Amino acid sequence: MKILIVTDAWEPQVNGVVRTLKQTRAELEKLGHAVDLISPKEFKTFPCPTYPEIRLSWRPGRKIAARIETFKPDAIHIATEGPLGLAARKYCLKNKLPFTTAYHSRFPEYVQLRFGIPLSWTYKWLANFHNAAEAVMAPTKVVVRDLEARGFKKVVMWSRGVDLDLFKPGGREKLQTRRPIFVYVGRVAVEKNVEAFLELDLPGSKWVCGDGPAAAALRTKYPNVSWLGVLSQPELAEVYNSADVFVFPSKTDTFGLVLLEAMACGCPVAAYPVTGPIDVIGEDGPGALKHDLQQACIDALKIDREEVRRFAERYSWAAASRQFLDHLHPFTPDGQQELRALQSDAAWQAGE
Repeated sequence: MKILIVTDAWEPQVNGVVRTLKQTRAELEKLGHAVDLISPKEFKTFPCPTYPEIRLSWRPGRKIAARIETFKPDAIHIATEGPLGLAARKYCLKNKLPFTTAYHSRFPEYVQLRFGIPLSWTYKWLANFHNAAEAVMAPTKVVVRDLEARGFKKVVMWSRGVDLDLFKPGGREKLQTRRPIFVYVGRVAVEKNVEAFLELDLPGSKWVCGDGPAAAALRTKYPNVSWLGVLSQPELAEVYNSADVFVFPSKTDTFGLVLLEAMACGCPVAAYPVTGPIDVIGEDGPGALKHDLQQACIDALKIDREEVRRFAERYSWAAASRQFLDHLHPFTPDGQQELRALQSDAAWQAGE
């Protein structure tokens, strides 16, 4: 099947959306599908207000149309709600082509934090965007229910995975500071609530891996914290292995791939009991979820690292990509026939 994915989030951005799409494309290609991806790298772009690291495409409509007509896909998936997503949606509606979308992040909450725009306004706009789709893919059951309560239709679950060969228990020598070592990995921005971690009075030492619009100010404000910047995935695996606790202070993430990466390396998690951590880890999982984040960090130190790794082994990108395929809506006879054949396969249904 020929699958076209349209995304406003792509390299050099380092985030969960980009990693999810890269892994999904790789898994789909392993299954023999032809996957084309339209990203901002093909267009003239301008910096996103307050977030210059993110580049927004300028007037992409004609090129989007040409790319779709050249590739002749069997199915179209629109991953984001930015300029490219809007242009692809407009083309599909004009030409009566069914498509699917995905809800990756708590965008209304981010907008409220940055600009003070009421949640209801942004959720109303997003519901209008996504309700034209044949399926809206969300990462957890809680997010599915939240979106349905906000007026979203045809919401289905598309989970996430982790590369268990890359992220696995290994040497613990990467970070040479006083133990216990507490680590945050991710974007350094207001919506990630990183300062809640930096303010904690914890024994040992703290590390932050990542960059973002709040990084410079926080480096100055917290000089006793160690900073590593943006790392490659192999380097991140070394960091997770060196850490005693992975701290996830965000209250706005829909999933949090870094949770799975840390746990796959055997590193226990400390987080708030909110959407994302509670969906991935659960109340009795390989982490400590408490409204008192400092106590969660201390409690996480007691968790057995081998149990954490075993828990992470439940997740795979192969299974997540099968979910993605199941939710696609092919609009060509060949695509429909191929998807029906896959869905009738006993091994497919068993998730093997």
